[in-house]
Amino acid sequence: MVSDDPRKLVRKGRGALSNAAGRFEMEQRSLEDDGWGSLELAPAKIHTTLTRHKARRVISRNASPDVPFSQSINPYQGCEHGCIYCFARPTHAFLGLSPGLDFETKLFFKPDAASILEQELAHPHYCASTIALGANTDPYQPAERRARITRQLLEVLSQCHHPVAIVTKSALVERDVDLLAPMAERGLASVCLSVTTLDTDLARRMEPRANSPERRLRAIETLSAHGIPTSALAAPVIPALNDEELERILAAVHTAGALDAHYVTLRLPLELNSLFQQWLEEHYPNRAKHVMARVHDLHHGRAYRADFGTRMTGTGIFASLIARRFHVAKKKLGFAGVASLDCSLFQPPRRQRPQLELF
Repeated sequence: MVSDDPRKLVRKGRGALSNAAGRFEMEQRSLEDDGWGSLELAPAKIHTTLTRHKARRVISRNASPDVPFSQSINPYQGCEHGCIYCFARPTHAFLGLSPGLDFETKLFFKPDAASILEQELAHPHYCASTIALGANTDPYQPAERRARITRQLLEVLSQCHHPVAIVTKSALVERDVDLLAPMAERGLASVCLSVTTLDTDLARRMEPRANSPERRLRAIETLSAHGIPTSALAAPVIPALNDEELERILAAVHTAGALDAHYVTLRLPLELNSLFQQWLEEHYPNRAKHVMARVHDLHHGRAYRADFGTRMTGTGIFASLIARRFHVAKKKLGFAGVASLDCSLFQPPRRQRPQLELF
């Protein structure tokens, strides 16, 4: 399918419709007809590339009051799931790449992540606290099947009895049940599955390379059956697009075995604002203006405000209505809740020294 706008091309299996340069670039490029009808042709298929990234550290730290962790690891930069609403898209601009198609096709991974993590955990001043996997991009995106970086990180964390909280929308997390189940028995692991919608058509357009909603629910069932504390994240809640599903999503994940649930409203920082609006106008033109009007209502008339405390839930009457609906539905369903993970069992990895130790 070719869009009427030469700057926007719909490619099967991709979320973004354009590949505009990031905010730090001096030049902007756009497609132009060369006179030979080239724009009438189907857009060329873009293949995913995976590039090695040499990192000195893998643990990122934050002091944000909006997230329940202070440490996180992102094995990948960019995400092949191609979710059009992903708040991480603007980070690709720091690499000199586009937050559009580049974000979901030009990926970077850290091949030495596990060994670097061992070094950081072995530091004498390291203080254990839960490490989040998937705080920015999904640790179980398709590239993980080959790269297995997340698997290697979990092996290190398991050996050190270090707590880990995973956020993903991929059923690939089931692969690592053999590591996560024993860790969960010791209070060291939990998993949160993102369930954005139960509408398969909407999911296919909005999250083109992520698992279907039904498959994610089955993943919750599998993890729960193995004793792994599992919660669900209804995110993002998009006014006039998927917000009407909120109660149904909560009911579905509760039935699947989720012990807790959370939500985040849509936020559109930086380049994500134009990318999402392009997508809306292409796929849902009749409601695009209404959706954006409600999004602006959530953020004081803007597409996004980065104020702590409200940036992930919004403000105003619509934000209050969403919050009220969520809490009423959650209370009615009776989620049991996920216990805090145990940091007291942590054992630093033994550092390799050329000289033998006496004790």
